[in-house]
Amino acid sequence: MGKYLIAHDLGTSGDKATLFTTDGELVRSVTYVYPTNFFNSTWAEQNPEDWWKAVCENNRALLKDMDKKQVAGMAFSGQMMGCVPVDREGKALRPAIIWADQRSQQQEQSIRDQISEQEFYRITGHKISASYSIEKLMWIREHEPDVYKKTYKMLQPKDYITCRLTGAFVTDYTDASGTNCLDLNRLEWSERLLSLTGIDQEKLPEVCPSTYVAGELTQMVADECGLAPGTPVVIGGGDGVCAAVGAGSVREGDTFNYLGSSSWVALTSRTPIYDPELRTYNWAHMVPGMYSPNGTMQAAGNSYQFIKNILCKDLEAEARHQGVSPYELMNHEIAQSPVGARGLLYLPYILGERSPRWNPNARGAFVGLKMEHTRGDMLRATVEGILMNLCIILDVFRKDMDITELNVIGGLAKGDPIRHALADIYGVKARRLNWLDEATSMGAAVCAGVGTGVLKDFTAIDCFIKVDDVIEPDSENHRRYGELKNYFDECYTALLTTYDHLAQWK
Repeated sequence: MGKYLIAHDLGTSGDKATLFTTDGELVRSVTYVYPTNFFNSTWAEQNPEDWWKAVCENNRALLKDMDKKQVAGMAFSGQMMGCVPVDREGKALRPAIIWADQRSQQQEQSIRDQISEQEFYRITGHKISASYSIEKLMWIREHEPDVYKKTYKMLQPKDYITCRLTGAFVTDYTDASGTNCLDLNRLEWSERLLSLTGIDQEKLPEVCPSTYVAGELTQMVADECGLAPGTPVVIGGGDGVCAAVGAGSVREGDTFNYLGSSSWVALTSRTPIYDPELRTYNWAHMVPGMYSPNGTMQAAGNSYQFIKNILCKDLEAEARHQGVSPYELMNHEIAQSPVGARGLLYLPYILGERSPRWNPNARGAFVGLKMEHTRGDMLRATVEGILMNLCIILDVFRKDMDITELNVIGGLAKGDPIRHALADIYGVKARRLNWLDEATSMGAAVCAGVGTGVLKDFTAIDCFIKVDDVIEPDSENHRRYGELKNYFDECYTALLTTYDHLAQWK
């Protein structure tokens, strides 16, 4: 039995491939960048051939000067909610329509005209949206009928690669739950929803557990992709759910917060968590019998980066002079500003908002600016606005689950003042993990290990991660933030009409 596991994270900007030992040691990590074609305002496509080239090149880079036969298995984490129509040979019939594409607004409306949002949410765990796969396949059927007619199966990005490696037309429960046509409670394609969409069920792949071994590499495929013949290929999961495993959220109640460009709060639950206001959604989990309730905001790290670019240009030069990161200097200024940033609020809606607002017209704002405010106050207000927005998501889950601690990963989690604010706003113990940027890869690697039998189950993630530090919440700060969160909500609500007006401004 081999001692290495390969994980491929097929993201929007590229494929990050990582080599782990079965003991949880990170051996090597490489990235292959590929382009996205953004056009027609809301369209976004990628060439599936680029994914294949990325996987092949990355395999060779990972295993340079190593014994390929020592690879116990390979699995994938992949961008979700895509649409890759393929023929019977697994050949892509057109460029992939990726998650960011919003062209299928009319198809979304067609579904809305036939079913209530609440009923749809109870079936799928998600809102009706042009972001999802089935609406994109509906668009292809209506605008590219020849492609639809030739389509044997609609696949997700990682499943296209799996098909190319093994010839199997399969997907896993996590990615299937991002199509807008999976019955989340039954974990099977919903006949009710497919009848509304008019999509032929035969065009959808077989749905399997994330740990399903789709096949082993033949000599010809192994030579092309840089691995040894006979290497098992485990299908893996969608990137958001792989991140859950990599963040240690594998047991009921385990909660984590990913703080990156976008940011989400998610947990592991034995049942989906349905919010009456539809602010959050649910994935099927990679862990058998579990679900991953989730809420993702648009602009967390994006907001911080935006404010940095506007206000902190001088810190870039100073950081270079001192030989440190500019974020270190920003964190120092945040630490000088008190809780509540001297009465300054930031609304983090510079890209509209998904969860918890679901308002594409929402806009960013500073509210309460005074002459005496400093740059540190504006930086602190930015962080607090991001975290208060995420806390709304956390509070949805608290109605069903007692959450007193959570794991924190992602680039923003590196700042001590940010983690202190998180602990105080959420009222939880904030546990920073040792690997802040490797969660999705680790989740896929553990899946490969479980699927091939070299790891017992998903609790093996405990060997891959450890807690670097724990920050306890300050009770007085938590009380004050509770008051500030009310003002934060008031500001959002008061500006709703203004958002709509500004969205129409030319």
